[in-house]
Formats: sequence, structure tokens, C-alpha cells
Amino acid sequence: MRTLNILSIALILGYMSSSCVQDQTKNTLEVEVVETSRSGNQLSKVNTISEKEATSQIIIKPETSFQTISGFGGSFTESSAYLLNRLSDENRKKIIDAYFADSGARYSLTRTHMNSCDFSLGQYSYAPIEDDLNLEHFSVEEDMDDLIPMIKDAMAASTDGFNIIASPWTAPPWMKDNKDWVGGKLHPDYYDTWALFFSKYVDAYKAEGIDIWGFTVENEPLGNDSNWESMHYTPKEMTDFVVNHLGPQLEKDGKSDIVLLGYDQNREHLDEWVDEMYRDETSRKYFDGTAIHWYASTFMIFEDQLKYAKQKAPDKYLIETEGCIDAQVPVWQDDDWYWRKEATDWGYDWAPEEDKHRHPKYRPVYRYARDIIGCLNNDVDGWIDWNMVLDKQGGPNWFENWCVAPVIVDPDEDQVYFTPLYYTMAQFSKYIRPGAKRIDFESSDEELLVTAAKNPDGSYAVVVFNTTEEAKVFDIEVGEKTQRLEIKPQALQTLTFTL
Repeated sequence: MRTLNILSIALILGYMSSSCVQDQTKNTLEVEVVETSRSGNQLSKVNTISEKEATSQIIIKPETSFQTISGFGGSFTESSAYLLNRLSDENRKKIIDAYFADSGARYSLTRTHMNSCDFSLGQYSYAPIEDDLNLEHFSVEEDMDDLIPMIKDAMAASTDGFNIIASPWTAPPWMKDNKDWVGGKLHPDYYDTWALFFSKYVDAYKAEGIDIWGFTVENEPLGNDSNWESMHYTPKEMTDFVVNHLGPQLEKDGKSDIVLLGYDQNREHLDEWVDEMYRDETSRKYFDGTAIHWYASTFMIFEDQLKYAKQKAPDKYLIETEGCIDAQVPVWQDDDWYWRKEATDWGYDWAPEEDKHRHPKYRPVYRYARDIIGCLNNDVDGWIDWNMVLDKQGGPNWFENWCVAPVIVDPDEDQVYFTPLYYTMAQFSKYIRPGAKRIDFESSDEELLVTAAKNPDGSYAVVVFNTTEEAKVFDIEVGEKTQRLEIKPQALQTLTFTL
């Protein structure tokens, strides 16, 4: 009898032990972690499971969702395309694959310029013949050697494909009231011709096998102090042009499915633009959303303006169409510089005194990661970087408006430098896919910046950015499942999992 009792107890204890292991397994969140860090990780798969005491908690709440993600990516510019043409076939393919292939960042939302811009080799228009009102001489011949081949190579490398937004910096000078490439406004005599220009552009690119997904009406309609190609609109002038000319022209030509985005400049003026863009049912019909840039500040997200725009038009797109490290010559092959507080922007020297506080020295990686996370958490659904490739000077740029790109090249030596900004972009673009829904979360540590999304295939992506100079240990919880993870100092992690 005694032997039986001991055996029974042993069996019961064994069963309880087995059950505990099964329960632990059942409640363990299986997470894959990819990290980019100041210490040297570059989109590296890491094992960060920790047995240390957690100092904070991130609770993911998939039951509450927000905007649908339209994508992440960069811009096709003549400067970038020209540089790719100067590289070896091997390095050209290396860069294209890094941005668009499954092995790379998988860019899904892109932008390009119609006619020339500052990141062109010179000034040009697809309609150079004066008073060609029906645009009988319209041609994209200027793009045939560089921009179009770059886009086609990207299309060939991309498994899922990507959308393209096209933006004009200016109409040809003969259509403008000042007859110049910079400044001025579209002359009323040419409203219809300029609207036809957009439609002709779609057809010309379609003939090359390239579909245009969307337009912004005008890049930076408030101007750029007449430094390079520009054309000015007030909110009312742009809305009137869209309602009375551009929208009806695209509709008449069977192109009403092309996305039209208004504004396309810095966020501090966003409220007055969306008020006018969505002033009535007719204007709401033609505007599919709003485009924004980030140059008003190196650190401010302008949360109130973003939320106002979304509340004004909850069913419309809100897309960051341009951001970059501007007014800065790139630092070559020094990864740590991109994590240091040494970069300056245009406003560091030139902003009005009352706005100087918005433009202190900053860390480039921080600016990117903070802005993307802040935008996502405040209803922005897409985020597009500016030039994909620039040289060691930050060009070529006909105005010598030097900037930084995630990939810097030395075409004379056929060398390529993937800066930490490339890996920062990929932490988002590779894992948060078009059609994903941003989802709710709670985080107990304000020093960990967090955003979360559920992808169309049911997988989850959570991005965590540790802005401090000390490691952090946190529990991530989804329902009854949990995992304890560690993030390095000054590191950006993307956590992916399925439930």
C-alpha cells in the first residue's frame, strides 16, 4: 500500500510538472527580433530573450486598430538615377536590391518628380514648346536615360511591387505669370493645359510600362524662397485648380482612380490647408488625401496638426512624402556620426529667431526613427524618404543644395556606403507592409518609443526605439502571451510574431 502511494504521488508530481511546462510554452510569445544599433548591428537578427528583471512593460492591443498603412519608401530622382548609371552593374544591382528585393528593405511606396527639381542635373520640362496648349510636343525623353531605367530595375527587383507618387516642382516657365523656373504662379490662361499635362504624363509613363498611382498637386506650394524650381499656390488657389481643372481632366480621361494629394509641405500649416481642401463635397470628391514634409523642425511631430487633418478627413490618406537630412554634406563611412548630435539643417543658420528652437543640432538616426514612429502614432499612413542615392558631396544638385541619402556612393571609385539611415528605414519598410493596420499599445517607459501594426497576412510588427544610453529590459505582452526582451542602448528593434 505504501509503495502504491509513493508511486501515485510521483505520477501526480510528474503530471503537474509536465502541465507547467506545457502552460509556460502555451503562454510564451515566440518573437523574432531584428536590430539596428549604435554598437554596430545593421538590420541584424538577434536573440534578446532576457532573464533579467524587467523594468518596463509593453502591452499590445490588437483589438483596437487605427489607420491602414499605405507603405514606406524613397524617391526616384534624376540625381540618384544618374549616379546609378555611373556605377558598375554589380553595385547598381546591389543598391536596387537593397531597396526593393525581398532580401532588402522591400520599399512599397515611392515618389518621383515631374519635370526637373533641385535634385536634377539641370532645368527641363516635358513641354518645352511655348504656347503648345494641347501639349502635342509633350515628351518624357529627358527621363529615358536615367529615371525610367531606375524605376524599371526597381520593378524587376520587387516581388510585391510598389506605388509611385509623382510631384511637379513647377510648370514650364511659359505657363507661369513670372515666366521663370522659380517662384511665381500658374497663369490662369494655362490652367487647362497644366491639368492636361498630368494626364499626358500618366500616358507617357504607361507607355514605358510604369503605372502612376498618385499625384501631389504641387511640391511645396508655399515656396522655397525662390531658390530652385517652385510654383506657388494659396490653399484656395490649389483647391480651385483641382476642383475646376485637374480633377475633371483626370475624370474625363478615365484616370479618376489616380490618387490626388493636396498641400505637400511642412506640417505647421496643415490645418488651414485641410480646411480649404475639404471645404465641401465637391472638393472632398477630388482630393484623396494630404501630403506633408518634415522640415519645419528637427524634432517636433506636430501631433495636433496631424490629428486635426485626420479628424477633418478620416477616410483620406495622410502621407509624409518627403524628409531628409538637409543642408548637410554626407559623412562618408563613419557610422557613428549618424548616431551623434552633430547634424544641422537649414534652420540652424537661417530660421527666424522665433523658430530657432525648432532647429537644434540633432542625431540623424534619431530624427528618422522618432519621426516615423511619431507619424504612425498620429494617423500618418505612409512615409517616403527623399533621394535614395547621393554622392559624397550630397548631390549632384544643380543648385548645390546638398543633402544626405541613406545610400552614398563614390562613382569615381565605384564604392557604395549604406549609412545607418538605410537600416533605420528598413526596420519599418521591410516588416510593416501595405494594408497593415496600426494597432493600439500601452508602454510604461516613456524612453522607449513604440509603434505596432498587424499585417494583412496576420503577422505582427512592433518597432521599439531605445533613445537612452543604457540597456532596457521589458516584457512584451499580447493577450495571455508574454516574452521578456532586452534592447541595447541607442538601438532600434523590430519584433515580429504571429499569434
